[in-house]
Amino acid sequence: MRLQSQGRLPGREPVAIVDIGSNSVRLVIFEGVTRAPTLFFNEKLLAGLGRSLVDTNRLNEEGVEAAMQSFSRFRALSDQAGATKIHVIATAAAREAENGEAFISEAEKRLGAEIRVLSGREEAYFAALAVKAHFHKPAGIVGDLGGGSLELVRLNGDHPDEGITLPLGGLRLWDVTGSNPQKARSVASEELKRAPFLKDAAGMDFYCVGGTWRNLARLHMATVNYPLFVLHEYAIDAENSKTIDFLKTVAAGDIDQMKGIGDISKNRRGLLPYGAAVLLEIIETMRPRRIVTSGVGVREGYLFSLLDEEEQRDDPLTVGARELAILRARSVRHAEELADWTGRAFEVLGLDETEDEARLRHAACLIADLGWRAHPDYRGLQSMNVIAHASLTAIGHGGRAFLSLANFYRHNGLQEEGWAGELLRLMDERLIRRAQALGLLMRVLYVLSASMPRVLPRLTIQRTDDGEIEIAIPAALSALHGSRPSNRLAKLSKFLDMPMRLVVR
Repeated sequence: MRLQSQGRLPGREPVAIVDIGSNSVRLVIFEGVTRAPTLFFNEKLLAGLGRSLVDTNRLNEEGVEAAMQSFSRFRALSDQAGATKIHVIATAAAREAENGEAFISEAEKRLGAEIRVLSGREEAYFAALAVKAHFHKPAGIVGDLGGGSLELVRLNGDHPDEGITLPLGGLRLWDVTGSNPQKARSVASEELKRAPFLKDAAGMDFYCVGGTWRNLARLHMATVNYPLFVLHEYAIDAENSKTIDFLKTVAAGDIDQMKGIGDISKNRRGLLPYGAAVLLEIIETMRPRRIVTSGVGVREGYLFSLLDEEEQRDDPLTVGARELAILRARSVRHAEELADWTGRAFEVLGLDETEDEARLRHAACLIADLGWRAHPDYRGLQSMNVIAHASLTAIGHGGRAFLSLANFYRHNGLQEEGWAGELLRLMDERLIRRAQALGLLMRVLYVLSASMPRVLPRLTIQRTDDGEIEIAIPAALSALHGSRPSNRLAKLSKFLDMPMRLVVR
């Protein structure tokens, strides 16, 4: 019998996107065009096409040769992965260089696909669209820093506003300043005057898109010993003096001895001071509340634009969590029943929820059974690790900690050891308490349902006239009653300081 891999979702057709930037060329193959896209394959080359563009007005010859070789490989890889469609987009360097048209023509032959050369406004739009698609109700300014340009666009509502392109890319600043990052701040300060909408967004968030800013965030994480190494949605307090000191140190080029610098490729390190210089001037001009790192950009924004309007309105967190359940849970139906039942239970228990807290609880239930194949002694730790680093978006790091710890508690009870305790730093007391309550409640429900469907909808929960919380098992399922679920319910009762009992009715 020929075995079929179960690690992929059925009915998905891989789609490839080739992104030709001023500093890098990249192939990203997604599992499919979906609201919660998953990377199927990813490869990049730091070709440096835009290096010396300011002086020569031409694409770098060595970069062109390297890129062309990569394009042939990208095409072969796309075919090997079974991609049904290849979308190719090109940005600043390709549209500005005098030999850009010839480069595009040859690249189309290598890739076997038409190349869409984005305008600066289109770059800004797709970058902002990616932030809209992969953050929960984002509002502020999106900045996409590439090798050749910086795109800025206001995002507040369903659609990005019109953006602006500024010549502040890392490679361009390298050329303009004579490879002197000390001069980059004055250049950035002058150019940012062309974006007056920055000041109108004071007190809002600034969303950083692009590899240079992602690596800057990576370096900051190492500096502050951050407990969760996930770049997407990593947020830094822009008003903190330590943030400014960190950026000034990087902008001065004093990075060789910084903690974590070894994790950043040497090809990327040279652009970090320019990224820090531009960010310092943005903070000075805009006065944002937070600097938020985006793990998505133009590619993901373009992919999002291929969805129909109904799919675009879906919550990517819920979609992504349900897909993980399909791939790894014993029963998706049980996961959905668990989400519904705990929602009713939280109302009875008096654990009020905001809209965002409710969606986090729902997602936590959908992925509560990911670790069932692990050894019982390690299911909690494995589940926590998988969930904390899962490719879920529109959740925030506090939300990741909630999902991870709720499922850790579901397996281990209220233990806080090692890395589990570290995640508490990312949550406030209210969210911590709800993660603990949910974990303890799931511990009760899993030993009543054996992780399979059709039991939970038959259980009822109510507050009795004497003030007790009663969970009732129907008489037809009376054999499910026992000391194990009763003991677990007693622990939930003690935690919530509410009298609770498990009965058969």
